[in-house]
Amino acid sequence: MATPHNQANKGDFAKTVLMPGDPLRAKFIVDTFLDDVKLVNEVRNMLGYTGKYKGVPVSVMASGMGMPSIGIYSYELYKFYDVDNIIRIGSSGSYTADLDVLDVVLAKSAYSDSTFAKMQSGETSNILKPSEKLNAAILSKAKELNIPCKEAVVHSADVFYVEDSLESFEDIRKRTGSDCVEMESFALFHNANVLHKNAACLLTISDSFVSKKEISADQRQIAFKDMMRLALETAINL
Repeated sequence: MATPHNQANKGDFAKTVLMPGDPLRAKFIVDTFLDDVKLVNEVRNMLGYTGKYKGVPVSVMASGMGMPSIGIYSYELYKFYDVDNIIRIGSSGSYTADLDVLDVVLAKSAYSDSTFAKMQSGETSNILKPSEKLNAAILSKAKELNIPCKEAVVHSADVFYVEDSLESFEDIRKRTGSDCVEMESFALFHNANVLHKNAACLLTISDSFVSKKEISADQRQIAFKDMMRLALETAINL
């Protein structure tokens, strides 16, 4: 069954899907970690693959940037392709000195001012949570693999560029209680909650508003291997 955004047939996706934002990062993951890979979607170049990690089927599909984009793709995966678990694997900017560049972060909740959830289902809360079961599995696997993984409150922003005259990152952190910022997890958690599925969000800190350190887009492509491996190892044990 194809959708307007996905040419895959029903059954083409595994029960667990890893979702990076960048289609090229999805390709990097399958080229680096998976065997017996099949390209199952390339509509709008939003690449989706299914392969095997250590003999277990796992899918990887890009989400694009922002809540509207991941909102469409994650909803379709859950609703029309019988996917049970989605682990977002992305990048994030740190609001605090406690999260440094290249730290791996697991979202324990997502705060957003977005109207995504309200428009989709009438949900009015600004704070949404991931699957407790999936988060627990990730934390357990991180300990087993000796990959440091810090839990954090994530700010899911609607915009990437905010005028300094409007609100500083310090103000945003105080108002939202967030430790870092990205643009997708709130919508992913909402879809999972509405459709009674599981969602989690793993992030690697790519830049810091505090220290001003950052890594390039090319470096991000290859520097996030701990996060990718943690997601994959969790996926095959669900």
